[in-house]
Amino acid sequence: MKTLVEETVVEALHTGGDEVARLFVAACTERMAPLFIGLRAGEPERGADVDFFVQSTGELWFTDRSLSDAADRAGQLDRFPELQPVEDGITGIVDTYTFFAGLVLRYGLLANGTGDVDHALSCGHAALTAMGMLDQNVGGNAFRSDEQRLQSLSVSGDAAGLWDASVTAGRERFRAVLSRTSGQ
Repeated sequence: MKTLVEETVVEALHTGGDEVARLFVAACTERMAPLFIGLRAGEPERGADVDFFVQSTGELWFTDRSLSDAADRAGQLDRFPELQPVEDGITGIVDTYTFFAGLVLRYGLLANGTGDVDHALSCGHAALTAMGMLDQNVGGNAFRSDEQRLQSLSVSGDAAGLWDASVTAGRERFRAVLSRTSGQ
């Protein structure tokens, strides 16, 4: 698979072992989570989905072990409306970014549960794709380059500050997408 993930990150994921891959997907998911949680939080019928997203994102950070129910969680996520095929494609701003957040979590859960590097790469690729779209939509190039930088940091062996940086990046992404929805 051709991926947007930088070659040095690809190599580190292939050689770094399961714990490196679990840290990588936890960080990618943390950065994308506010897009799902923040954009769906005001919908009463989605409360359980938001709770599931929060819990799953948080539990991915226990990188010393895989989640025993990761495959079941990915299956539950597959039933979310965002990940259901739609005939006309996804066109709305909220639906687009919640789709990508869901996709990142799905691949993150699969990578966590199986240790499959291809799932980790798909997780990173989905995050980079979403940030590339966000850059195009807000007229800049800071989001994708920041995602690349943080992906590199997550496989560098020095994860100090990674959670804080991921939370901050996630908030910035949410604010940028939210600013796009204010005119709807």
